[in-house]
Amino acid sequence: MKQTGQTTKTAWDATRLPDLAGRTAVVTGANSGIGLTAADALGRAGAHVVFAVRDLERGRAAAATVNGSTEVRRLDLADLSSVREFADAWQGRPLDLLINNAGVMMLPQQRTADGFEMQFGTNHLGHFALTNLLVPYVADRVVTVSSGAHRWGDARIRFEDLDFASDYNPQRAYAQSKLANLLFTLELQRRLAEAGSSVRALAAHPGYAATNLQSHAGNPVMRGFMKIGNRFFAQDDRAGALPTLYAATQDLPGASYVGPDGLGEMRGAPTLVGRSAAASDAGVARRLWTVSEELTGVSWPAEQVQQVGRVAAER
Repeated sequence: MKQTGQTTKTAWDATRLPDLAGRTAVVTGANSGIGLTAADALGRAGAHVVFAVRDLERGRAAAATVNGSTEVRRLDLADLSSVREFADAWQGRPLDLLINNAGVMMLPQQRTADGFEMQFGTNHLGHFALTNLLVPYVADRVVTVSSGAHRWGDARIRFEDLDFASDYNPQRAYAQSKLANLLFTLELQRRLAEAGSSVRALAAHPGYAATNLQSHAGNPVMRGFMKIGNRFFAQDDRAGALPTLYAATQDLPGASYVGPDGLGEMRGAPTLVGRSAAASDAGVARRLWTVSEELTGVSWPAEQVQQVGRVAAER
C-alpha cells in the first residue's frame, strides 16, 4: 500500500471482486493453474462456475477444492466435435461470463483431432468455435487469455501456412496462437458492437506466472530454463489470474487488454496494457475470422446476437 499526501492507493486483487451471486461463468481449463485460481475466486464471489475441462476426473478433483457452486463438463478444445457437444448440451442456459483460458504451450509438432497444428487449433480455433456457439447466451462478456508471447520475434498470422507444415517451430507457433487470441478479441468486439449487443470482448495475459503450462514445452533444455524462471522470477498463479479476473468483472471498454503493471508486464497488479501493431490490425483480424469460420465450420450467429441485443435494449 502506497500513501501520498491524503491519497491511499491499494493494488487491485481478488478481494475486490464484486458480488457475483446469481451469475454463471464458464472457465475453460479450470482444472489447474490460473484457470483453477480464477474459478476459485469467482466461486468465492458467489458465481456458479462451470469447469470446462478435457479430463473429467481431474476436473472433479479440482472443483472439489473450490469454494462455492461448481459443476464439471467435458470439453476438449483440440476436438471440434467435443466443442460442439459442449455447446449443444448447454441448451440455452444463461451464461454471464465465458473465460477462454485453456491453452497449450511450445509443444513438439502435433495435430488436433481435426488435423490442425495443436497450438493454433487448441488456443485459437477451439475457443473461436466455442465462443461462436455460446455467444447467443452470453449476457456480460467474453475474456480470452493471450500472452506477451504475441510480441515474440516477427509474430504474425501465417495465412500461407497456418500449421507450420513446412518449418515447424514451437515458439513461433505458440506466438501465432497468442496473436490470434488478440485478433479474435478485436474482431469479436467489432461484431458485437455492430449487432447492437452490450456484451464485451476483452483479453488478458498473466505476465510471467508459475503454472504447469510451461511443462508442456517439448525441449528439455527449455523446460529446465522455465523451471528456474518459475522458481526465482515468476509470480504465483493467484497473481497470474488477476488480469483475467479484472477483465471479467471491471467496467472496461470492449477489446481492452489487461496485464500486470510491473516492469515488462511480467508481474504486478492488473491494468490496461498495450499490444503489438500486428495485434491491432483490423484487416488481419477480419481475414483471420473468415479463415477460422472456414476451418471450423462454425459461423458468427449474427441474427441470434442481434435478437438478443434488441431484447436487452427493450428492457
